[in-house]
Amino acid sequence: MQMASLTKVTPRSDDSRFLLGQANSPAMHALERMIAKLAPTNIPLLLIGESGTGKEILAQQIHQLSPKGSQPLVKLICAFLSAESLSAHFNGCSNGDGQARTLFLKEINELDDSSQRNLLHSLPPSDVSITEGFNGQRLISSTTRNLEEEVRAGRFRADLYYQISAVSLTIPPLRQRKEDIPAFVELFLMKYSTLLGRPRPHLDSQDFILLQGSPWPGNIRELENMIRKIVVLNDPKAVLSQLAVQMNESPSTVTWGKTFPLKTAARAASHRTERQLILETLARTRWNRKRAAQELQISYKSLLYKLKQIHSEEQEKG
Repeated sequence: MQMASLTKVTPRSDDSRFLLGQANSPAMHALERMIAKLAPTNIPLLLIGESGTGKEILAQQIHQLSPKGSQPLVKLICAFLSAESLSAHFNGCSNGDGQARTLFLKEINELDDSSQRNLLHSLPPSDVSITEGFNGQRLISSTTRNLEEEVRAGRFRADLYYQISAVSLTIPPLRQRKEDIPAFVELFLMKYSTLLGRPRPHLDSQDFILLQGSPWPGNIRELENMIRKIVVLNDPKAVLSQLAVQMNESPSTVTWGKTFPLKTAARAASHRTERQLILETLARTRWNRKRAAQELQISYKSLLYKLKQIHSEEQEKG
């Protein structure tokens, strides 16, 4: 039996506001309202989102808001589970007095065919799992994949999918909720300054422009790692200059199958070149805007205006 795949998770106090209460974006406000209604129930939930969006932390918070919140959340990492161990883990998930806990199946899309079959047979019928009330076992699953597509491709059982997804909640990626980035930055600055016993670095408005302009493919996890590095080095400009270079090195989006007038294409190319040159100069001068304006041979006021344009464009993309 692979007991290493079972973890009893007690959320840390510094995680308690990781998602809920940090949102400024409409998408997260809608998600919070849904969670407030669903957390006190025993309905199975499926959390969907890209890697690093905070699915596990959200599962912990749903658990904390439920009648089972005083007990640890039991996490199973599906990639490590065998078909033989899954049923034992699932059926043994109680605190010793018969009171079932919340079970979190992390990356349920990683289960092989045998494990999917065993899990399906271990689950109570959907009507029983809901009507047995708070004494029943609460199931929360997460996935980075679209399970409906996995079902159509024959990689995930349809009957299991409908059993675990009484309600599906999608966590939007960070690039679609850039309004939430400042709150996360402040949270992580406070967290790591306290944990590491370091002074809290100061980030100015241009730093936040850059942070909100990044696509963050690693989502909240990547942002947290970036802020931790800033706290450790206590040099925001040096760390963020690397981020600016990475953003400029990412391949530009090319649209195929459309024709554009030569003048339009030339203006677009000139605009991209200007934007890249500005950000590279700011990175090289460690975001000293006056020095950057001198190197670019434009006025300080013109540079501020162009930075405002860049910020507006990034907001529109997001």
